[in-house]
Amino acid sequence: MAHKNILVYAFATLIILAVFSSACVSDATGTDQEAQHADQLIVGVSILPQEEFVQSIGGEHVKTIVLIPPGASPATYSPTTGQMVDIASADLYFKVGSFLPFEENYLSTLTTSNPEMKVIDCSAGITLRNKDPHIWNSPENVILMCRTIAAALSEADPTHANNYKYNLKQYTTQLHGLDENLKIILNTTESLQPTKQTPFIVFHPAWGYFADRYNLLQVAVEVNGKEPSAKELAELINFARAENITTIFADPQMNSQSAGVIARQIGGTVVYADPLAKDYCTNLIKMAETIRQVN
Repeated sequence: MAHKNILVYAFATLIILAVFSSACVSDATGTDQEAQHADQLIVGVSILPQEEFVQSIGGEHVKTIVLIPPGASPATYSPTTGQMVDIASADLYFKVGSFLPFEENYLSTLTTSNPEMKVIDCSAGITLRNKDPHIWNSPENVILMCRTIAAALSEADPTHANNYKYNLKQYTTQLHGLDENLKIILNTTESLQPTKQTPFIVFHPAWGYFADRYNLLQVAVEVNGKEPSAKELAELINFARAENITTIFADPQMNSQSAGVIARQIGGTVVYADPLAKDYCTNLIKMAETIRQVN
């Protein structure tokens, strides 16, 4: 019996030591991870494309918090309690700065929860069109946005300024390549410049900067956030028939019943094009290729 008790005691001792050792390893790992995060700048942004811009420049030295999640509309989304807690630890906030409804409604609340957070306007230097917030849908604009981002990161974290400068150069090269690729897809290079703008119909006018850059004509179903009247709907249907347009582009974030009405009247289809997609470069290429295919 004594021998059995000794074995039980020894076994229990081994378990206790194993648990203790595991806890020590866990604590050490946690400490290492905390130290790693402590070296990062915490950056808030409004929309998913900004996450790509910030991370492309900031890399491992930056952690990005995106306020508007996939599928949500900047016109109707409000931050959660959890997001308010997260943003309270942010060092910087990169606002789009071009009358984005979410920022117009909630940015003051975010800054109140974190008065130390510096807010940077990413629309600086960009010519705005009719209070259209969608400046990021032109690579030419994004290059300016990224210069603003790199300058702010370098000021907040001068230790890694050379990293931000190098990453900016790399990503800018990628954006220039994207711009040239889009021109080729849409036949808007200098040697192929068409004399007439190519029209395309969208439900929500999210592609105005994109259209301006590539000699396109965006025709919107929704104007100033309002559905079209019966007369306006009839005019859009007549326009689509006259231009042989059979595709209506709609945002996945919007209730676009009118787009379906027009599509049925012209014997066409509704194609979803997300102006807030996370994979920025791939998304613009997809949009350009779709416009080329349907025109």
